Amino acid sequence: MQRESMEFDVVIVGAGPAGLSAAIRLAQLNQEQQKNFSICVIDKGSEVGAHILSGAVLEPRALNELIPDWQDKGAPLQTRVSEDQFLFLGKEKSWRLPTPPQMHNKGNYIISLGQLCRWLAEQAENLGVEIFSGFAATEVLYNENNEVYGIATGDMGIAKNGEHTENYQSGMELHAKQTLFAEGCRGSLSQVLMDKYQLRKDCETQTYGIGLKEIWEIPAAQHHEGRVMHSIGWPLDNNTYGGSFLYHLADNKIAVGFVIGLDYQNPYLSPYDEFQRFKTHPKIKPLFEGGRRLAYGARALNEGGLQSIPKLSFPGGMLIGCSAGFLNVPKIKGNHTAMKSGMVAAETVFKALQEDQSGELDYDTAMQTSWVWDELSRVRNIRPAFQRGLWVGLSYAALDSYILRGKAPWTFHHHADHKALKPAKQCQEITYPKADGKITFDKLSSVFISNTNHEENQPCHLTLKDSTVAIETNWKVYASPEQRYCPAGVYEIVQEQAQDAPRLQINAQNCVHCKTCDIKDPTQNIVWIPPEGGGGPNYSEM
Repeated sequence: MQRESMEFDVVIVGAGPAGLSAAIRLAQLNQEQQKNFSICVIDKGSEVGAHILSGAVLEPRALNELIPDWQDKGAPLQTRVSEDQFLFLGKEKSWRLPTPPQMHNKGNYIISLGQLCRWLAEQAENLGVEIFSGFAATEVLYNENNEVYGIATGDMGIAKNGEHTENYQSGMELHAKQTLFAEGCRGSLSQVLMDKYQLRKDCETQTYGIGLKEIWEIPAAQHHEGRVMHSIGWPLDNNTYGGSFLYHLADNKIAVGFVIGLDYQNPYLSPYDEFQRFKTHPKIKPLFEGGRRLAYGARALNEGGLQSIPKLSFPGGMLIGCSAGFLNVPKIKGNHTAMKSGMVAAETVFKALQEDQSGELDYDTAMQTSWVWDELSRVRNIRPAFQRGLWVGLSYAALDSYILRGKAPWTFHHHADHKALKPAKQCQEITYPKADGKITFDKLSSVFISNTNHEENQPCHLTLKDSTVAIETNWKVYASPEQRYCPAGVYEIVQEQAQDAPRLQINAQNCVHCKTCDIKDPTQNIVWIPPEGGGGPNYSEM
């Protein structure tokens, strides 16, 4: 069937901070130079912000550059950071540590990134940008010269058996002179482009973490608006990278989260349950007593830093934001760098459109001369130093931050997260406490408040390259770690009777689109592809 098509000068895939900043900057340049280049942004969430999840403390540097009068325009930055705390947790006690220099938050704001993205979308639309929510980009389009010339959105109304239902609607092609991919961490089309154009040929492997987050409303006596607290240590062992965040928003709300590096070794480890257990620490639990949990979500994040950034440009397009991996891990911030990458891409594209240039643009050089590159260069060795354990990592981080000041003449290497798991027989099983329904909760009740929903009668978007691997390798060798590294209860080993052979059941309806399974599966057998547009979580203030 012939698909309908629409023509634009620039198509941007993803309405996160990078994609929207790119759209706004392009539209601003249109106004300044009296041009009329057409700009389109598409997003797979049901609305802008529905799939957005971040801590988040925002460093407003990029926002100041993009929209200097953001305060007058009502940007949702109301909670200025008033205090930083950095703790080391033992099983029962806690010790306050000096806050590392990268984690000082003077002048920063505690925000909901979803709300900021909704506001950015309004600014973009006011400048003439077209934004289409609820449409998943599922295919990259190439011309006869092997150049990208846009994307196609996924078909709607295809049943599980592959037949067209009465609601069938063909996807649409969006053609563009330049296509910017701002899909976020582990974007599905970004992975395709990296493989096709060998964009990772000259960089380190990307490495990742999983971030889990809840929003709570707590009693006023336990609330300290503007306080930012981070912790390391318990409940993780000294060989597992990770830590927590607690951000006190306005209106007696608090954002609490936990991040675990996906290079952990024990297949019995459950990031979700480590997060729940963290909340039971004597230093942490009193914050939540008498409170009410409002929201839950999870998302993978890039941790590779500078040495894991791929080649950014290719014929007809670019990777921006977390599709490329601009997170500053020691700073625990990536929104400002993502926004700046989108702005730099927009300026590069606009110049090319003015001069009627096509093909591959020199966006890489433009990024390498931006402040983003310098910022990431200075912290490039801190995260990989923790691959040797907590105490080695902390010691090197202190050396790098206070003595070398980010100017070490060496660069440390990464290893692929999926290769880190040890066989189950080499590891100790972890028994997690049962959820109490007050401070700690089970996965399914958490998925419920993420407002996750998918059209049930559609092909499963969690695909297996080889269905036999799920039992022959994952279950027999690694005790089916997908049951635990998934934060939404998607993967389940089922045996109806004790004598029956086990089988993997995929509860795709639960998927919160975190991408962890695509990253951590030990044989890379699981491939995440976009479901129908509009499916997945519906976050309101994450």
